[in-house]
Amino acid sequence: MSEELVNKIREELAKIPDPHMGISIAEMGIVGNIEVNEAEKTAKIEIIPTNPGCMSAANIAMQARLAAESLEEIDKAEIIVKGHMMADAICEMVNK
Repeated sequence: MSEELVNKIREELAKIPDPHMGISIAEMGIVGNIEVNEAEKTAKIEIIPTNPGCMSAANIAMQARLAAESLEEIDKAEIIVKGHMMADAICEMVNK
């Protein structure tokens, strides 16, 4: 089931458009590794912006969290932003 749930999360994330390019963040390669803990109904999702100074990284990260948490199987999603100059601050803000 875990692989099915990971795929389901990826499908939700594929609905989020990159605000600058107008195509899915999944198509852009912004979505990295996804881990799920079905027992705890949690997910960890890596977001890797294409630009280390991307002004939309926080927005994309929050949309990813909300998309994952919209699934019945996920109560809490943690977003891990990598490769951005403000990754720590974005993660702290998004994962409150």
